[in-house]
Amino acid sequence: MVFKLIRPLTVSAALLVASCSFVDDTLLPTLTGDTPSAKTGTDTSVPIAASSDAAAPAVMTLNPYKLGDVTTTAPTGTVVGERIEVLRTELTALRQRINGHSARFAGLQSATASNSQRYYGTIAAINTRLQIGTTKGNPILISQWNEAQADLEKIAVDVVEMTGLANGMAEDASEAGVLLSSTQSAFDLSGAIQEDHRQLTVLEDEASQTSVLVNRLLSQLTGDIGRQNAYMGLERSNLTDLSVAIENGGLLNSSASSQAYLKSEDSSSVDATNVLGDNRQALVIIRFDRDDVPYEEALYNAVSQTMQARPETSFDVVTIAPLQGDSGDIAANQAKSAENLQRVLRSLTNMGLPASRVSLSSISNAQIASNEVHIYTR
Repeated sequence: MVFKLIRPLTVSAALLVASCSFVDDTLLPTLTGDTPSAKTGTDTSVPIAASSDAAAPAVMTLNPYKLGDVTTTAPTGTVVGERIEVLRTELTALRQRINGHSARFAGLQSATASNSQRYYGTIAAINTRLQIGTTKGNPILISQWNEAQADLEKIAVDVVEMTGLANGMAEDASEAGVLLSSTQSAFDLSGAIQEDHRQLTVLEDEASQTSVLVNRLLSQLTGDIGRQNAYMGLERSNLTDLSVAIENGGLLNSSASSQAYLKSEDSSSVDATNVLGDNRQALVIIRFDRDDVPYEEALYNAVSQTMQARPETSFDVVTIAPLQGDSGDIAANQAKSAENLQRVLRSLTNMGLPASRVSLSSISNAQIASNEVHIYTR
């Protein structure tokens, strides 16, 4: 049996700033299991403890930039003085909103840092146990994996809130710019006295300070959203790899048996570039030359790497039946080919890949001796 894995070219993943819709479509398997109430055999859990040097994403600890009260003075009684009172009232309301947004930003940063530290502590515990060695499908590790997934989803929720907060801050920044411009224009109004211009000068300084601060906050928030989205994409791929490692009882690519299936195809296999009549190279070729073909680990690796590079990728899965023997042999090969197609589809959906992103087809070919399944990206 020959399994072919052709690694795709690396593509830079775009940072998603305005949305976290990838949470539903990202490659993320679902593992279930409860922490057992008693030890089984000699296996013991690894304590979960956040390491001081854990590679948590860069998150700035931000104390809220609290803007002070707007300076108030006695009305002058002029037309310009009335305009100043209106501008002062608007600036006061704007500063209150910005102070609220700043405090919310600090809270989200603190929550994200806490969730990240807890997540990395759990991941470290899982990796430690896998490095030492464990049983396949260890329920303790499954429970820890679920805890890590839950912490990662909390971070995703925080990023969604950050995105909404960024939209609010963008409106604040726009209003601050308009208010500053209106204050500056008030200097040109007729009917002012010297006290009006003195008050306008103070108000202009405060409006300018407000504009600078809200734009600085917006820039920091946008940067945090970009970093968190990039971090989320990498860690979802990491969770996918860990789920397979837990199922196998060891770290990925650690066994010689799985490496044996990452071979180049030989001359008897169908040409990977011609199955669909286009120039695409197959991402994976699985040859079902016996009943028990351990292809899933290598399939996980290939698909998860592709999804990490291009989260929007869809897949064409083509099953190929040998066109050899009499009519009975051909019918049996086609039936077996259909079974293989469904088996690979189940493997992909078990990884968390939505069925809507997988296209299925089947063909027959006289050049092969055993059933094959080819997987292409699009």
